[in-house]
Amino acid sequence: MSNRRNTWFYALLIAMTSATAALVIASRLGLAPESSAQTAVAPPMNSAPLTGPLTANTFRDVAKTVMPAVVNIRTESRQRAQDLSEFFGGSDLFDRFFGQQEPRGGGGGARPREQVVQAAGTGFIIDKAGFILTNNHVVEGANKIKVSLYGEDDDQEYDAKVIGRDPLTDSALIELTQKPDHTLPEVKFGDSAQMQPGDWVMAIGNPFGLAHTVSVGVISALERPFAVAEGRSAQVLQTDAAINPGNSGGPLLNLRGEVIGINTAIYTDARQQGNIGIGFAIPSNTVRELLPQLRTGKIVRGRIGVSVGAIAREAVDEFGLKDRKGAVVQSVTPDSAASKAGLEPGDVIIGFNGKPVTSRDELVRMVVNTRPGTTVPLRIVRDRQERTVNITVDELDLESETTARNSGRDTDDPAQETSSGFGITLQNVTPELARRLRLENRRGAVVTEVEQGSPAARASLQPGDVIVRVGRQPVESAAEAQRELARIPSGGTAFLRVIRGGQETFVTVTKE
Repeated sequence: MSNRRNTWFYALLIAMTSATAALVIASRLGLAPESSAQTAVAPPMNSAPLTGPLTANTFRDVAKTVMPAVVNIRTESRQRAQDLSEFFGGSDLFDRFFGQQEPRGGGGGARPREQVVQAAGTGFIIDKAGFILTNNHVVEGANKIKVSLYGEDDDQEYDAKVIGRDPLTDSALIELTQKPDHTLPEVKFGDSAQMQPGDWVMAIGNPFGLAHTVSVGVISALERPFAVAEGRSAQVLQTDAAINPGNSGGPLLNLRGEVIGINTAIYTDARQQGNIGIGFAIPSNTVRELLPQLRTGKIVRGRIGVSVGAIAREAVDEFGLKDRKGAVVQSVTPDSAASKAGLEPGDVIIGFNGKPVTSRDELVRMVVNTRPGTTVPLRIVRDRQERTVNITVDELDLESETTARNSGRDTDDPAQETSSGFGITLQNVTPELARRLRLENRRGAVVTEVEQGSPAARASLQPGDVIVRVGRQPVESAAEAQRELARIPSGGTAFLRVIRGGQETFVTVTKE
């Protein structure tokens, strides 16, 4: 019996020794799993109400406290020779602002196929380990990232690398790969959901290369829709605090000096590219919640494969709804989760996973925040009847989603029918048009012209759209579409099924 006990004792001792040695070896080789304390979590935020008087020193104190944590970012990227003056899909209304861009190595004569482009932006330190939050468009495509810190010589720069990027919130997390020999300061986060129009805010940034510039203003509006990708938008804060090219990625602060937004864009017109008192910032809560995923380098979001729109006020009764709450399905992507669940253009989604859907934007938020692979009930209204379908959420792949879309819109063929009260001109689908528009069949009515300011223009109908159904009635020609549209009374709503870019889309147009 004593021998058996000794045998067990030595076996246990050997096992413990082996396990200890394995842990030591693993730790030296960097193979040991991270402890839960090392797991990335969202930084804390202060949700206490903003109270207290505004004094002569308030803004001075905020600037003094936060400015050391704000950094200037300089990037270099190789790009094909092109006009880079616009950063918002060619629009002159919204400008992403990098700061002054300087092509290098161009010289005289013909422009090279590639050129080195320098750009400037702003960021702020969120972790003493050297993690910095900025805008995605500041570092996207950058071959080199240089960071300069507050209070150091102008020529003192530190190398940095991208850890994670997210185009849908225009946010990016970068890390210093060279560290200074002193402890880094870090910002504190406030609660952006507390902000209301009229609240004081401060912006700190690097406008036009003028490092650590402070400007003050107020929150002008909340939840402004801001396009971040084709067919997708974010809800942003609007402010009149002066921000200009180079402020991009800098913090927007409340009166406690806490970050409540990331400055990302300005509204400009054709005459002026600088500040005119309308700037936009991504709410801090939106980005703060993503930080654990940004640290992993990958953002995971849900997708069901529909484009949705708001419910027109005039269409509430015709949909069979009690009010305008919900989101109308405009198109369904083939082979998507929505397609597999049997969703159709014209369905109105009023509930997602047991929660009511009050608006298009709320549905989008619900979907993207759902883990891919999750099956949820979807409550819809179709043909004035409520029903429930189950849908398994896909994973959003933004790059695939935004790949080549059919751009064939134009046609030189003469129009055949003009639809009174809608502001559109229609034509039969000819073999040539079917080829240009890549139509599987040659039936329907092609929109060849949309009158500016018309109901069709307000409903976003476009030349090249092919109307295949008006209400529940299929149409095979311009004359048939015109006949059905003529039956709709003035003030009534036309429910149209439209082929756009090879995909069926649902459009509602109110007749004048």
